[in-house]
Amino acid sequence: MKILIIEDDETIRVGLRDLFLSEGWQVLTAMDGEEGLQLAFEEKLEVILLDLMLPKIDGYEICRTLRKERVETPILMLTAKGQVDDVVQGLELGADDYLVKPFSLRELEARVRVLVRRLDQGVSEYRFGDFLLQVRARTLSLSGKEVKLTPKEFDLLLTLLRKPGRALTREQLIGEVWGHGLFVTSRSVDRCVKTLREKLGPTSRNLISVRGIGYRWDEEK
Repeated sequence: MKILIIEDDETIRVGLRDLFLSEGWQVLTAMDGEEGLQLAFEEKLEVILLDLMLPKIDGYEICRTLRKERVETPILMLTAKGQVDDVVQGLELGADDYLVKPFSLRELEARVRVLVRRLDQGVSEYRFGDFLLQVRARTLSLSGKEVKLTPKEFDLLLTLLRKPGRALTREQLIGEVWGHGLFVTSRSVDRCVKTLREKLGPTSRNLISVRGIGYRWDEEK
């Protein structure tokens, strides 16, 4: 597996490189956003570790550009700020997860494994009603027309589709979709379900609230 580390702090960059090399990964590194963005376009990667504050091109612009060009490699943001607004902005631009510096290498490894596991679920697409969800392209379309989802709405829908008929607790959904982030609560799940239902229209009847537990996706009869 191949990972790209875009980090301008040499100590952190070298430490992360050595960690993943020791785990048998192929590791590419970049010390500024311009070089990192070029590698992200050129290489077939499993994961990108992305510092937000970078020379030349910052991490926000890298996220925005990659997602605009349909590069769907999972992105784990590394941020020294730890401010809610910074984290939210990165996630809205298409990042999949985040860690606030300083972080535990053990936690970083666990987060990376979650991102890789999401890619390795086998099924490449899901059809329900007139909708088509394509996993690797991370797109949802209705009768051929794209339905724009936020990254978390997409991951929530995909998580439910992968486990039809199974009631998932809010805590399980947080773990699968948000990765137990510091600022995530059960209300975050409920808000995400609400906006997802609005975008699914009548098909949202398949997204069932399970009282006292969480949510379930029922396949159409």
